[in-house]
Amino acid sequence: MFRKIALCIAMFATNVALACTAIDIQTKDGVVISGRTMEWAFDMQWQVLSLPAGTPYQMTAPAGLKLAAHPMKTKYAVVGIGPGVIPGNVILEGQNSAGMGVSGNFLPGFTKYQTVEPQDKEYISILDFGTWALGNFANVAELKTALPKIKVWADDSIAAGPTPPTLHFIFTDKSNDGLVVEYVDGQLNMYANAAHVLTNAPTYDWHLTNLRNYVNLSVFSGATVKVGSSNVTELGQGSGMVGIPGDYTPPSRFVRSAFLRHYATQPVNAQEGVQLIGHLLNNVDIPLGISATKSGDSVLSDYTQWVAIKDLTNNKMYISDYAHRLNYVVLDLPKLFAQTVPTKMLVSALPYPSASDATASLLK
Repeated sequence: MFRKIALCIAMFATNVALACTAIDIQTKDGVVISGRTMEWAFDMQWQVLSLPAGTPYQMTAPAGLKLAAHPMKTKYAVVGIGPGVIPGNVILEGQNSAGMGVSGNFLPGFTKYQTVEPQDKEYISILDFGTWALGNFANVAELKTALPKIKVWADDSIAAGPTPPTLHFIFTDKSNDGLVVEYVDGQLNMYANAAHVLTNAPTYDWHLTNLRNYVNLSVFSGATVKVGSSNVTELGQGSGMVGIPGDYTPPSRFVRSAFLRHYATQPVNAQEGVQLIGHLLNNVDIPLGISATKSGDSVLSDYTQWVAIKDLTNNKMYISDYAHRLNYVVLDLPKLFAQTVPTKMLVSALPYPSASDATASLLK
């Protein structure tokens, strides 16, 4: 299986779409909800990881430098999702017991990590970055202070699996503080999460600038106009959104998600917040076969492999995969945070509920 995936990557590396979308909101009663979709074209053996406080990991440098690895242990318990095809505890999505969450989205063509020098003392592989960040910091403010003090790197010496780990990250905590982290041209770039949305390439600052092209959009319908002696009205509600991009490219998904997120009615509580995030993410859900790349006779299709919604205030996580898109399972995280041993399970193996047959309720 791994060799087949690697061969496909080699054929399609320059063309395959990367279509992750992350959105966060705060409810009227202060609950912070964040969610994301994971789109991909390959079987990455996605798995849910539960890592207790005190989980060991290593802060390593590129092998060629022969710098000492620093054995470390996490301060906070973490539950997350990562690719099982990569060894270790790689986390691209998750939250910790202190109420901070992360979503790692791909940033191909722009990501270039930092260069570790022989004199450096603090360094971490991008594959251990998620565990380091969620395992050691309670909130965005603490993380923001720590990031400039550490070098984050990636090179061919790490077992990154079939996919280059070109990532940027959005962190959100239960106080509703947010931070976007990118590594471009070997430099750390940090942005306040102004849009409360993250997609893929280009970089976050470009997406914010691009939003200015859509200031004409409105949730309100156009007015009736008179043409000659005839009154012309819209055909239906929604004319204020004419011109909003509907394709699946990262810029279009960013604009669409930002508009919907900022103009949707603010939910009252956690239950409504989870429902709203689900509705917002439905607008970027990609069915299999729609976003495809062709090379000769071979076709690969990017599609929404799974969706995760995080209640950072009440420590709950909701997950659905492609085969159970209408049915989420819920994880009561404090019970997992209290474990003393790590556990793993494939996302596809979670006990999803079946759709209820309501026919009997209408029969006499």
